[in-house]
Amino acid sequence: MMLTQGKGGNSVTDKPTTCVREDLKNRLLVQLSDQGFSIESGRLNMLNAQKDALRAAHKKACDHLIDKAMNGLKKYERNLLCSIANGSEIDPNVISPRLIEVKAKSRDELLFRYARLHWSIPVSAGYGRRLRFLVWDDGHDRLMGILGLADPVFALRARDAWVGWDKEQRRSRLANVMDAFVVGAIPPYADLLGGKLVALAAASNEVRVAFERRYAGKTTLISGRQTGPLALITTTSALGRSSIYNRLAVEGRTIYHGVGFTRGSGDFPFMNGVYHDLRQLVAENSSASAKHAQWGRGFRNRREVILKALDLLGLPRSFIYHGIAREVFVVPLAENTTAFLCGEDDDLQAFDLPFSHLAAYWKKRWALPRAQRDKRFQDFERESWRLWSKS
Repeated sequence: MMLTQGKGGNSVTDKPTTCVREDLKNRLLVQLSDQGFSIESGRLNMLNAQKDALRAAHKKACDHLIDKAMNGLKKYERNLLCSIANGSEIDPNVISPRLIEVKAKSRDELLFRYARLHWSIPVSAGYGRRLRFLVWDDGHDRLMGILGLADPVFALRARDAWVGWDKEQRRSRLANVMDAFVVGAIPPYADLLGGKLVALAAASNEVRVAFERRYAGKTTLISGRQTGPLALITTTSALGRSSIYNRLAVEGRTIYHGVGFTRGSGDFPFMNGVYHDLRQLVAENSSASAKHAQWGRGFRNRREVILKALDLLGLPRSFIYHGIAREVFVVPLAENTTAFLCGEDDDLQAFDLPFSHLAAYWKKRWALPRAQRDKRFQDFERESWRLWSKS
């Protein structure tokens, strides 16, 4: 069944208000159809699950983020592009990676924000606690990739089953988990398998130390407990199965463990130019759900807004399930990660993985062999990365 206009489903009698809702409902359905979704049994269904089709489904949301960021970043684009390498500049033997923690209100922050706009799926700014990193090539003084960590979702079936949590254990130790919301290399380093280097960076000592400096020992707002060390990082593949994370190991030690798939829910189908109007509709006709006083005022998150908007438009809440499942990966940072997260151990026995060691291994294992057999990285021109016109 293709997307079509359904019956209103609301009891509003004011004609102008009803027309506004119907117009918004129709625009939303058209947008979803344009992204490649149909409706089956009250759920969204992606007609074509191939990766090119999935990228196309995300394109409207990505374009919306680019438009939204233009006022803040366009004026810096020329300068930021100077940090992006031309492929012809790169001598793989000279690459010397370094991990840089991004500080607020810095050029590094602008560069991080600019780079994430180039992803083929929409990348959020992260929620709650955040750590952001650049992977920098000191050998060529150019950006290689970006890594962003933020608070994890409260319930993630595959992760929770792998840890072995019950509800109280999860509530007690979820603060010791972070989620990698963006992980990847940029061209030309991406063609040298730089994505694997950025993924390995998440498991590095430097990331654990940065977390401990920022958050360990601090009391969380919701649980009232002290955070402690970082024990686990989670992430999900961008488009189905991942070629970066699967079987990613260093000297025989598996770094990323695939533990299952998501149920295929999320807000990206609605981040296509109509979300602002959906939020306005909800703000004018609904109130935020009960939540912890420390979370501040307003709606809890975009999911809450979308669910309430679907109710107001007479559309099924099951639209929140878009059917694009992502593979879930966990990155344990210690020998006793699961025992620690379940409260069985109080002392975390962290792995010793300096970023310099991970970078040296990546260069020998992946980058140099790839450079020998595939020269496509040399074709990349940084001007092709420009998002906005020069004017």
